[in-house]
Amino acid sequence: MKKSIYLCLTVAFLSVWNHSDAQKKSFVDVAGLDPSIKPGDNFFRYVNGRWYDTVKIANDQSGVGSYSFMNIPQKKLLQNILDSVSKSKNTMGSVEQKVGDFYASGMDLTTINSRGYEPIKPTLARIDAINSVPALLKFVAAEQRSGNSSIIGFGISPDNKNSNINIAHAYQAGIGLPDRDYYFKTDSPTLRIQQAYKKYLYTLFQLTGSSPAVATKDADIAYAIEKQLATSHKTNIELRDVNANYHKMAIAALGKTQPNIGWVTLLTNLGAVTDSVDMAQPAYYTKLNELLKSVSIQDWKIYLKAGTLTNYAETLSKPFVDASFQFSSALSGQATQKTRMQIMTESVDRYLGQALGQLYVKRYFNEDAKKRVLVLVNNLQKAFENRINHLDWMSDSTKQKAKEKLYAITKKLGYPDKWRNYDKVQINRTKYFENVLSLNQNDYQYALAKLNKAVDRTEWYTTPSTVTAYYNPPQNEVVFPAGILQYPYFDFSADDAINYGGIGMVIGHEMTHAFDDQGAQYDKDGNVKNWWTKEDYAKFKVKTNQLAALYSSFTVLDTVHIKGHLTLGENTADNGGIAIAYDAFKLTDQGKSTEKIDGFTPDQRFFISIARIWRVKTRDAFLRTYVNTNPHSPAMWRVNGPLMNFEPFYKAFNVQPGDKNYKSEDQRVRVW
Repeated sequence: MKKSIYLCLTVAFLSVWNHSDAQKKSFVDVAGLDPSIKPGDNFFRYVNGRWYDTVKIANDQSGVGSYSFMNIPQKKLLQNILDSVSKSKNTMGSVEQKVGDFYASGMDLTTINSRGYEPIKPTLARIDAINSVPALLKFVAAEQRSGNSSIIGFGISPDNKNSNINIAHAYQAGIGLPDRDYYFKTDSPTLRIQQAYKKYLYTLFQLTGSSPAVATKDADIAYAIEKQLATSHKTNIELRDVNANYHKMAIAALGKTQPNIGWVTLLTNLGAVTDSVDMAQPAYYTKLNELLKSVSIQDWKIYLKAGTLTNYAETLSKPFVDASFQFSSALSGQATQKTRMQIMTESVDRYLGQALGQLYVKRYFNEDAKKRVLVLVNNLQKAFENRINHLDWMSDSTKQKAKEKLYAITKKLGYPDKWRNYDKVQINRTKYFENVLSLNQNDYQYALAKLNKAVDRTEWYTTPSTVTAYYNPPQNEVVFPAGILQYPYFDFSADDAINYGGIGMVIGHEMTHAFDDQGAQYDKDGNVKNWWTKEDYAKFKVKTNQLAALYSSFTVLDTVHIKGHLTLGENTADNGGIAIAYDAFKLTDQGKSTEKIDGFTPDQRFFISIARIWRVKTRDAFLRTYVNTNPHSPAMWRVNGPLMNFEPFYKAFNVQPGDKNYKSEDQRVRVW
């Protein structure tokens, strides 16, 4: 690609840096840089190597550092709130009362442990009473409404072909391992996870009264049914194909092709009044329809008991919580359990996230950050437009459509304009299990109320305190919660290089998701609709396939490589995000200067900031699971991958042929 040409834009976000500020707080960890590593060999290690080699991962964690692991110190702020409101006298029905009493109920281990598995005995008894396939499916539907999902994956969300309306969706379901491949791979790490899962099921059966022999037999039966269901599952890579995972079908027709499921009755029992459903993965329901006839009712009852036990294990007494942890540690490598305070902080955030979010924003969020970051978002939008204008592989007609979509993006910052209420939820300070059940039922009814209704485009799908960001294709929106609007992503006193390399890169990343392998299939209104010329889309596919091939060449652990097609969307966004953030940075006063801070030029500080926001170290077991299941590349390759494709980085650090991550001009992959 030719060198970028910058439009003359009026940039509202003026530089906030000066020497006195920089001297007060240095945003580059100069002492932490590893001069023994050449930037062109491994820039992640150059910036983070000394930290990486000396930092210790806490025994109760699977990793440490930035991004998702910043939620660890973030949760300490939430713990402060929870400790306060749980000890206060709050008005009944208030946000403080619900949050405080729910937290207190989960902290009451004496009561929880004394109850054992008593809370789920009625559910297990209902399973024992099942005597037919219709009775089985009636139970499945009732439990779905209480958060105990099993063989039916059911949800309400926008119609991919008409994003203004929420419709019913049915997804593949029914398995307890991370994805279908875990049932069929025969490498040693996967076999260990399979055995850990079977041991988990065995332990749960024993804890509910089964003899060792019966527990072993029942664990094998439940696992075998899961494995049969898994044969019909699509892989994580196959799930990325938007059109291949959309099949809107009439319920009347499904009644003929899948009679054993009985869709009319099932949907009635789910409370869903609809004449159609988007069956995302039809092969799964074809397989389920067969198994409902070929698998005995007795075996299905064992399967449902296993699923109920795994679903509720973490809300029961200590032996169940311990069993759940033993299995999860096989996936994450985490050595010891989190404290009860940590567990309950996560639980409150999961079940009462927007209620807790209100208290978090009130106590910790700086409103000025919202205004400042909005200016960055607008600047990056302009920079992205400029990049689109100068693409050498896209026609003018497709460029126009791309820009229309770009400027149609909705921007959500900090926290929702309107908060979700939990008025219909009653929280009892002494009954943790019942509180979880009530919140699950409320969540289900909250979602069900959307069926066949207009999409609420003000809704948020993450909590304000979470350190994350996302792009939502059906609503063509980017969302940056309050949790990520802090260092190392953003700081008022930082120079532009730090902020544009931090939150600027994240903003550019999320914007690029509108144009990655999945997002590019949605139009500006959020509908799956082609807006490309045939020739342009073919060129786009060539470029994204090149990117997938590049990342597939990166080795993570021993012989484990990144899955280039699984991570394609995130890798496209990382590469685009850096380029867009850099272009926007070059429009600032500092971006146009060459004045050094801490001995580094503005461009060098920009790239150092990028490496700093992905400063993450994880356990090998966690990383192995992550590579198999997560659409993001591991942290090191979120830095090194995009930079080896980006010419300004080469210039900033004088990267030369012979450096390990050097790519010749014809090898560098550029999409946006």
